[in-house]
Amino acid sequence: MATQFKKDQVAALAEKIRKAQSFVLVNYQGITVNEETVLRRKMKESGSEYLIAKNKLFKIALKEAGVSDSFDDVLEGTTAFAFGYKDPIAPAKIVFELSKTKEREKIFTIKGGYLTGRKVEDSKVKELALLPSREQLLSMVLNGMLGPIRKLVYATVSIAEKKEAGIAIAE
Repeated sequence: MATQFKKDQVAALAEKIRKAQSFVLVNYQGITVNEETVLRRKMKESGSEYLIAKNKLFKIALKEAGVSDSFDDVLEGTTAFAFGYKDPIAPAKIVFELSKTKEREKIFTIKGGYLTGRKVEDSKVKELALLPSREQLLSMVLNGMLGPIRKLVYATVSIAEKKEAGIAIAE
C-alpha cells in the first residue's frame, strides 16, 4: 500500500503536469549543487520550475494527469523535470544552455519532453531550444514590417532637406 506522502507527491506532480504548457526530462547525473542552484533560479525567473522526483511516481502522475503517451523509454536512471508554465520553450532553452558545455555534454543530457499535448524526442527539444525567443521573433517581424516604412521616411526627409537647401531635384 502506498503511503500518504507518496500519494501527495503523485497528486502534486499530476497538478504540475496539467498546469504546465511543456516539460523537459533531463538526466541530471553529475550536476553540481551550484549549477543546480543557478538552474533553479533561471527557471524561476522564466516562470518555469525544475524538480527531481522518482520515475515511478512520475509515471503514475502522468496517468493521473491524462497523458496518454508512454515515457517508459526515457524514465530510466536519474531524471529531473523542468516544467514550463508561462513560456513552453523556456525550460528547454535553460536546460540546453547548461548541457551544451563540453564537460556537461555526456552527463547532463536532455532525455525528451512534452509539448502541445504530445511527447517530443530529445533531438526535437534541442531544436526548440535553439529557436529565438517569442520576444526576439516579434522584434524580427516588426523590423521586417518597419523597414520599408523607415526607408520611405528617410527618402522623404532627404527630398525635403534638398528642397530647403535649394538643390534642384529631377522630377
